[in-house]
Formats: sequence, structure tokens, C-alpha cells
Amino acid sequence: MSDYLADVQKFAPKADAAVVDKIVKYCGIALRNKDSSLVSASDKAELDRVRDGFAKKKLELEPAAAEAGIAKVCEKMKGVNQKSRVTFYYLLAEATGTLGKLA
Repeated sequence: MSDYLADVQKFAPKADAAVVDKIVKYCGIALRNKDSSLVSASDKAELDRVRDGFAKKKLELEPAAAEAGIAKVCEKMKGVNQKSRVTFYYLLAEATGTLGKLA
């Protein structure tokens, strides 16, 4: 858990540990596999899954709002080759003003 929080704090120094924990629980078994624990920002299908999965189901975002948030996160994490799914999701919630839905 602390590894996820530390990674999120690289981009959001005041990250809420309880929210990070909820994202870890949401991701569940996907975090056990190296490939599924990462988000590939260069893969359109992967970003569509983020939009149609986490952004829609958990954050209740409309597709356009989700895509705008995803673009912000991709820009913020630019230069990071292996983007942690937990960090990506946290930053997406932060960028779209929906962190409260995870609290």
C-alpha cells in the first residue's frame, strides 16, 4: 500500500491515503499482474478501457469529461514509461474534481 501512496505523491504530494487505498481495492486482482497494473498511455484501446471502466463506473463521468481528464493525466505523467494504474486513476479523479466520489 505504501508503495502506491509514494508513487501517487510524486504527482500529488498531498494525496489522500484513504482514497489511494480505495483505488487499490477497486483494482484488486489486476494489480497482481505487472501488465495490468500499468496504464499504457500510447494505447488507444487501453485509454478507452479507462474511460469506459473506472471513469464511467466509479467516477460517473461522461465520455467527453473522462477523455479531457485522461488527456490531463497523460500530460502530467509524460516521461513516465511505466504508469501505475493506481496513480493514473488517482490523478484522473483529481483532474476531474471527483476525488470526493472515492472518499
